[in-house]
Amino acid sequence: MPSNESNTPPARGRAGAKEIVALLAGLMALNAFAIDAMIPALPDIGADLGVAEDNRRQLVVVAYMLGFGASQLLWGPLADRFGRKPILAAGVALYTLFAILCGIARSFEPLIAARFAMGASAAVSRVLVVAMVRDLFEGEAMARVMSLTFMVFMVVPVVAPTIGQLILLAGPWRLIFIVLAAYGLAMGLWSWFRLSETLKPEYRRALNLGEIWSAVRATLADRLSLGYTMALTATFGGLTAYIASIQQIVFDAFGRPGAIGLVFAAIAAPMAAASWANSRIVGRFGTRRVGHSGLAAFALVTVVHAAVAMSFDEPLWLFVVLMALAFVAFAFTSSNLSTLAMANMAPIAGTASSVQGVVGTIGGALIGFTIGQAFDGTIRPFLIGLALCGLAALAISAWTERGRLFAALETPA
Repeated sequence: MPSNESNTPPARGRAGAKEIVALLAGLMALNAFAIDAMIPALPDIGADLGVAEDNRRQLVVVAYMLGFGASQLLWGPLADRFGRKPILAAGVALYTLFAILCGIARSFEPLIAARFAMGASAAVSRVLVVAMVRDLFEGEAMARVMSLTFMVFMVVPVVAPTIGQLILLAGPWRLIFIVLAAYGLAMGLWSWFRLSETLKPEYRRALNLGEIWSAVRATLADRLSLGYTMALTATFGGLTAYIASIQQIVFDAFGRPGAIGLVFAAIAAPMAAASWANSRIVGRFGTRRVGHSGLAAFALVTVVHAAVAMSFDEPLWLFVVLMALAFVAFAFTSSNLSTLAMANMAPIAGTASSVQGVVGTIGGALIGFTIGQAFDGTIRPFLIGLALCGLAALAISAWTERGRLFAALETPA
């Protein structure tokens, strides 16, 4: 339950606890739709805009993620100064505008620039969802709500590629961006009219470089914040590599272009179910135990999968099964590590969320892009890169906890 809520009903016209969770989850879905709905359209974008090199089309995904990471340090301090609600409204409005600009781009370079700006605008949702969860919840309750919001981020990839394919049946790839703009407009209106301000007055911070730099240093000096941010960077690098490469893997490595929607759903659906399960069990077993167990399982499965791929040419069904297992483990990792990273950050939640987001998103995007550019027509470079991400995240988490993985008690920062 929210840590700072009373038992009194919400103010007239304002959302209650359940609607707040649904609204925050919907905001998280902005990014998943913006990324995953584009996957089926990449060949059409390349053909229409004269991009012959398949690997270059990955920039449609990666540019968005780089923009998503680059602006997060802007949104957090603004939200800590002016409040969550007005800054959220501004960011979502810009997201809607740049989605329209993507839809009318006439060449590849303006499209990539608009995608970067669209991601930079959408970063407001990631920063403020994490900050608002931290504003309202504590401890295991925060982990449960974080899991529920992240669950939507996991569910959307089940349907987003299929939605993208259906839109392509109704019109050109540009129509996908118009649908994204409409969704952004709907989320902006919902949050503006139903969301109350969650920033406590005593946590408002002055908007000056000294205050911001002080908060940045505090975020990076805290062992839990720094360590788990770096671990999340590694795991996010693996996720980015998957998103950037999966269309080429299904189309080229397996020669099954018609199966892209089914492959996405088969991998993402168990991940979404696992994220929901995480929200139910984390209060019983603890954030550390569940998060560390998920991370260890993610590293193990990805290493095994890389070994399998190096041993023989696996069929598509086996690839899907092993990837689904890996991302089920990932679902027990991401929200819990995010919770641990924010554990000591309540007074500077907005800026801390920004700093963690900048490091995690940009670092993860660069890692994922590097892995994606190694695509050679086979799945091996991707799987080796994914395994290295899992092992690195596990090693960093062990350093963060001074070797005490799976401990139920808090580790001193």
